[in-house]
Amino acid sequence: MFFGREDVLSQLTALWGKRVSSLVTCRGRRRIGKSTVIERFAEQTGSRFIKIEGKRPRQGMSNESQLQEFARQLADQCNTERGAPLDWRDAFRRLNSVVRDGEKTVILLDEVSWLAYYADDFADDLKIVWDNQLKKHDRLVLVVCGSVSSWIKDNIVDNGAYMGRRSLDIVVRELPLRECVKFWGPVAERVSTQDILDVLSVTGGVPRYLEEINPALSAAENIRNLAFRPNGVLRVDFDEMFADVVTRRPRFASEVLESLADGPLGTPEIARKLGVERSGNITLALNQLVEAGFVSTDAGINPETGEEMKDRHYRLRDNYSRFYLKCIRPAARIIDEGSYAFHSLAQFDEWNAIMGLAFENLVVNNYRELLAPLHMDKALILSAAPFRRAAAVKSGRKGVQIDLLLQTKMSICVVEIKRKREIGREIVGEISTKCDRLVKRSGVSLRTALVYDGALAPSVEADGYIDSVVPARRLLGI
Repeated sequence: MFFGREDVLSQLTALWGKRVSSLVTCRGRRRIGKSTVIERFAEQTGSRFIKIEGKRPRQGMSNESQLQEFARQLADQCNTERGAPLDWRDAFRRLNSVVRDGEKTVILLDEVSWLAYYADDFADDLKIVWDNQLKKHDRLVLVVCGSVSSWIKDNIVDNGAYMGRRSLDIVVRELPLRECVKFWGPVAERVSTQDILDVLSVTGGVPRYLEEINPALSAAENIRNLAFRPNGVLRVDFDEMFADVVTRRPRFASEVLESLADGPLGTPEIARKLGVERSGNITLALNQLVEAGFVSTDAGINPETGEEMKDRHYRLRDNYSRFYLKCIRPAARIIDEGSYAFHSLAQFDEWNAIMGLAFENLVVNNYRELLAPLHMDKALILSAAPFRRAAAVKSGRKGVQIDLLLQTKMSICVVEIKRKREIGREIVGEISTKCDRLVKRSGVSLRTALVYDGALAPSVEADGYIDSVVPARRLLGI
């Protein structure tokens, strides 16, 4: 099942308008569909497709093992010799030999960090063969792809040796909400918003997880099958995925990630929560988690000054990771024994809080879907991020926390995101208080918005204080 990705496919297809070869980097978390979108690109454009995938490193493997696997895969697809190349430069020359001028060809080097695991000179060898042979073909797109985004960033994207050589750098994110709904097929219109949001709050917009949905089942039944049965995809995927994409101090990075499970934090707050000194280790872990797609850096613009915020807050953007850390991992042993009694989502003590944060995540990650309902789709958005300002004891200034602050040159929109069974008129007071505490620069207008899931009291819209009220179902496109 393939949905969405039109923007990525459009960028890739435009490369055929060139008369020279293109080098593309493609990165993103595991299960997000990176290699699938490259295959679809080749298929849609009638291109010859060659895929070489690295093997996961393990004890007993070596660079020779990866070279031998490279030779096998190339031979299976192109009838080349099966003997292992002498080194990676020799391997890339062999790859070059199968490219035919005038024929559209897409070559995918997938899980490239595994291919390069035992070879420090891998990126240098690739660059030399690219410069001297591969780039001279007129209809070639070479895609370097992998889940270890930090390897691609360090060795190719930020590598000065590749300066001016890359045509495109693609970061594949979760699917937009409207595309996620398509996994329910034609029954989506009959499924409650609550059911869809419950599943998305657990899986996020990750295609591999959404493929496992049975539209005929309720959200609770789907989540039971995916997360609370032995070998369910959500039960087993986290440890394997995390170990693959976070390669430096994975245990400490996991602790940093878990510290964000209850909400966004700044670096000093993370250090206090972990009981460690603020250090470069935390920064390194956060950088890896951001690159891997688990965490977002919510900086944005300071509404008072119009300048970039100095204090960065980090948000766990991956809903599956939060659900795993809060609900699956604590019960892992019992689940694996097949004796975990799952009745409903409501049995989790923190379920409402988890769902609230997950819903906020879904909306913030998909803020572009909000722009049309808020009549901001024609405006240049300068900043779109949650906003937090701590209270100042000396001045008596009160703190404020805003779920999403959208800023243009001349306006600011305070967006409250709420998922609750019943939402009464008290929400107007909450938004009003936040607006009163928010200090904005002069000449900028202030607007308000509510994005919600639940039963909204009629008096909320009738009051007229909130400029835009957007039900979640509208964001889902159903």
